Amino acid sequence: MAASPRAIVSPSVLASNFADLGNEIKRMMHCGAEWVHMDVMDGHFVPNITMGAPVLASVNKTVDNVFMDCHMMVADPARWVKPVAEAGGKSYTFHIEALSHPGASPLLASPGFPRPRPDSRAPRHFVHTESAHELVELIHSTGMRAAVAISPDTPSSAISDKLGQSVDMLLVMTVVPGAGGQKFMRQCVPKVAELRTRFPNKDIQVDGGVGPGTVGCCARAGACLPSSASLSLSRVRCGKRRTDDERTPPPGSNVIVAGTALFGADKPDEVITDFKRQVDEGKSVWGTKEALEDDK
Repeated sequence: MAASPRAIVSPSVLASNFADLGNEIKRMMHCGAEWVHMDVMDGHFVPNITMGAPVLASVNKTVDNVFMDCHMMVADPARWVKPVAEAGGKSYTFHIEALSHPGASPLLASPGFPRPRPDSRAPRHFVHTESAHELVELIHSTGMRAAVAISPDTPSSAISDKLGQSVDMLLVMTVVPGAGGQKFMRQCVPKVAELRTRFPNKDIQVDGGVGPGTVGCCARAGACLPSSASLSLSRVRCGKRRTDDERTPPPGSNVIVAGTALFGADKPDEVITDFKRQVDEGKSVWGTKEALEDDK
């Protein structure tokens, strides 16, 4: 039987001092962070612009053994796979919404070809399955890990079983992508639980507004659903108790992204240790009163 995914903390550099980015990342790694979360925004998929391959390459050159967890909030995710890999990216997360418009699939064959922006009038969750699998194959061909992300308005059912099995990680956004400092959206947590039910051995990441007071409910999300749960989010309720014939799952989210809670902490090493503890303890409260409680 496969072991439960291990606890990983990935500090979001959006909350760092960009004027001293290399040293900021080294500080987080010294405090126990295995990954660093690099938010790449192109000004099209989201309105903001942050960093690109040149910044990633500089970090890779400056920081030894850095694992750059690249969250690609871009309109054309295929276009940037090779540049990010060459810049030293280790994990490449694309948004499924970036593929939810007509014409996506043919353009995957020619990364870099100008792709039209998604039509806001198109069905929001219409995903070209073939495009998604081609993109995953492209990412894996560079040696990077592949991950798929869903935004708050996207149901977890948008990730098919086949796609979920093909990637290395699933990312559930708990804020609207495009800006830091937003409030954690607790209503997104049931999606973590549903994905954990279908993909018990995959890394599942949460990103957005996560801190000491919210990481616990994300970690406990694996205890929110029985193994036979419906895939309809309208029927998901965190804290549902198991029966004797239901198996104990791994923790809900095992990969925690946090920005201000880490870069703004007086003792980030203690925060990282606490995050990992809460993830590791996530499955221990399955079926107990603690699984029903909000974090203090």
